[in-house]
Amino acid sequence: MRATAGPLEDVMLDAGWNVRSLHSAFTGVEFENTNALGKGKRYSRLKVPENPYMYPAYDLNHAYEDTDVFVSMAKLKNHATCGVTLSLKNCFGTIPASIYGDNAGVDEPNESPASGRSAVGHEGRRQPSKSAPQELHFGANHDPGYRVPHIVADVVAARPIHLAIIDGVESIAGGEGPWNRGIRVVKPGLLIAGLNPVSTDAVSMAVMGYNPRATRGTAPFQTCDNTLLLAEGHGVGSTDLKRIEVRGVAIEQALYRYDS
Repeated sequence: MRATAGPLEDVMLDAGWNVRSLHSAFTGVEFENTNALGKGKRYSRLKVPENPYMYPAYDLNHAYEDTDVFVSMAKLKNHATCGVTLSLKNCFGTIPASIYGDNAGVDEPNESPASGRSAVGHEGRRQPSKSAPQELHFGANHDPGYRVPHIVADVVAARPIHLAIIDGVESIAGGEGPWNRGIRVVKPGLLIAGLNPVSTDAVSMAVMGYNPRATRGTAPFQTCDNTLLLAEGHGVGSTDLKRIEVRGVAIEQALYRYDS
């Protein structure tokens, strides 16, 4: 997928958003495209608290450090590389393409990125810009199903999510986008929200008909590691449904099997 660093308002307009109405509805609203430096003067270095999997720290757009409340709003759907796209995997896009992108600068960030993060993030064929902390074990693993879940778990430990919102009103199953063969439209009619991203994603997986503690080789993680378990290993939250308080509709009532 391509990544651009132009004004976020332009991207939103292209997607059909009414940017003017957002400006008028919320006083002082600001837009920031975090694929690059954006409107900031420097990148923020956020450290992984303990025992990082992939990188000791991540250089992110300043907005991720300056914000008081970080909300991850994602879709209730599958993902070809990570099994599911929920609030945790949603944060893979926080790492700026200017540093972690395929055409990132070797020494310094490329503030006009025009490509995705496959070479650095998915495949480990190159390091990020030397201005950022380098991969701990570069060259040791080139499996996207290993790399992306571990990077995501690192990122959500370094930049905690305060509110996770999962949109399952209408979504797709079988992948994350139209480039995946066999996807289909689903309409669970659900909205799931929680104050802990791991627990919220665990409930979301259970609603999809999956075991949130499933390991590699088991649906939906047939070819990847379980991001939820990796984040749990960092102490971000619990995947144990018995320890999660669920309010509103019970999981059994909300069940909408994505593999059926």
